[in-house]
Amino acid sequence: MTNSMNEALKAIEIFNPMVEEIDERQVKVSVGNDKLVSVLETLKSKGYSHLSLITCVDWIDDGQLELVYILFSWQDGGKFIVTTRIDRNNPKFVTVKEIWPVARFYERELHEFFGVEFEGNDDMKPLFLELWDEMPPLRKDFDPREYSKSKFPDRKYEKDVIKEAKIFRGEIDG
Repeated sequence: MTNSMNEALKAIEIFNPMVEEIDERQVKVSVGNDKLVSVLETLKSKGYSHLSLITCVDWIDDGQLELVYILFSWQDGGKFIVTTRIDRNNPKFVTVKEIWPVARFYERELHEFFGVEFEGNDDMKPLFLELWDEMPPLRKDFDPREYSKSKFPDRKYEKDVIKEAKIFRGEIDG
C-alpha cells in the first residue's frame, strides 16, 4: 500500500471502518450509513478526489442494498472502494453531489435501476428508461422473462438449443 493510502487510512480510523486490502493500490472500506459522507470527505481531502463510480449491489437475502463509491487518486494511482448498506425495502440515502457534482448522474442511474432515493438530489428523472413502469430492473427479484411476456405477449420464447450450438461453433450465422 502506498504512503498516501496509509495516511488516508489513519485519517479515517476515527470512523471505525472495516478495512480490506485488495492489493497494493486498492483498499475496500466499509462503514455505517451515518459515517459514509464524512469518510468520503476525508478521503477527498487526502487526495482521493476523483469519484470514478457509484454503483449498487443487491443483497436480496439480507434485505439490503450496498452502495459502493470508488475514489481514485491521480497522485499515486491508489483507489478506495467505500461501501455502506441501506435497507432494501426503504432504499434512501443522502446525496453526495455537493462533494462531487458528477454524483448527480450516478445517483440518477441508481435511482432508475435499483430504486434508491437520494435525499438532496432533486434531479431524479430517468436517464435511460423513460417510460418504465415496473420494479427497478437490476434488482435480483426482477424477472426479465415475465416482463417481456407481459409487454410483448405475441412473441414466442422457445429455445432452439441445436441452432444456438451451431451459432456458437460458427457453423451458421445467427
